[in-house]
Amino acid sequence: MRDGHFLVAKLSKVKVNEFAIGFGPIILKKQGKETRYTIRLIPLGGFVRMEGEDEVSDDERSFNKASILKRIAIVLAGPIVNIAFGLIVYAVMFGVQETWTFITVLGEAIKQLVTGQIGVNQMMGPVGIGGVISQTSGIHDFLVMLSLISVSLGITNLLPIPALDGGKLLILIIEAIRRKPMKQETEACIQILGFSLLMTLSVIVMYQDITRILN
Repeated sequence: MRDGHFLVAKLSKVKVNEFAIGFGPIILKKQGKETRYTIRLIPLGGFVRMEGEDEVSDDERSFNKASILKRIAIVLAGPIVNIAFGLIVYAVMFGVQETWTFITVLGEAIKQLVTGQIGVNQMMGPVGIGGVISQTSGIHDFLVMLSLISVSLGITNLLPIPALDGGKLLILIIEAIRRKPMKQETEACIQILGFSLLMTLSVIVMYQDITRILN
């Protein structure tokens, strides 16, 4: 959840230039005292744009000027909120024992994904998830699906892949070990490469989702 990044950034006194829901062209916007709040055309996730996150900034409140611990906390906040939200929803409905079983099964699925036991053809994107949600019957099934999606997104986002929070976290850990930041050009190239691969995968998965629905 982007609000995890947003809240921890604000608590850390890091300047947030924009808090966006969705991607693409802006359809609604409101300028706050410091942050611009926007709703964008494509309702898939969102983002928080912080001063100095993707570029070097001399602003004392920029992301790149914050301590390494604060930056790690900001990056971790989004996935942690996703995971916590999903687990709390599931625990409220089913209790502790069932929640632990849920975590175990989900963990095994993530393990299979990382080790290649689950192929790209078995993945499901926003279109496929929307189709599954539309077939849920009642609030109970909807909440189960909501908790599953929330925890899955949180865990997946922690994978050390460039353009995901896990990739950013890995770069910060390397910086902490080296005691100096990675060259801006090198980090930018890694992020662009990761984003390109992620977008390619998203297009492939979306195509598969649409094909399944049409069939």
